[in-house]
Amino acid sequence: MNFNKVFIAGNLTRDPELKYTPSGAAVCSFGVAINNKWTDKSGEKHESVTFVDCDAWSRTAEVISEHLSKGSPIFVEGRLQLDQWTDKDGQKRSKLKVVCERMQFVGSKREGGPDSGDYARPEHGQDTRPQEPERQYEPAGDANIPF
Repeated sequence: MNFNKVFIAGNLTRDPELKYTPSGAAVCSFGVAINNKWTDKSGEKHESVTFVDCDAWSRTAEVISEHLSKGSPIFVEGRLQLDQWTDKDGQKRSKLKVVCERMQFVGSKREGGPDSGDYARPEHGQDTRPQEPERQYEPAGDANIPF
């Protein structure tokens, strides 16, 4: 069994970049900074930041581009994807990113952002993401699958 699901919450590191494929599909690239704060055993405070590149598609891409900018808080649900390519010097390169399947605005209008809302589906109610047929999960024998 395979499972590829990611949940991240943080702030945009740059303004979202909206482009369209030759076939007309919207794609929005954006970065998210995720702060992690902790105190060690001696009481010393520490902080680290993880930077994650993300892509969103279709109406979700357009909504992100229309309503968010650098510094905006966001909650993203998606999946990991590994991009691989050869750079201009002939070196093989790769980068792990999150493909945004759903997102929510974080905050409120009082904080300068739009109302919180789930934007996985376009306003007219139809899901534009590619759909897979529904699958029924049936455990195999005494399978012990940790979640």
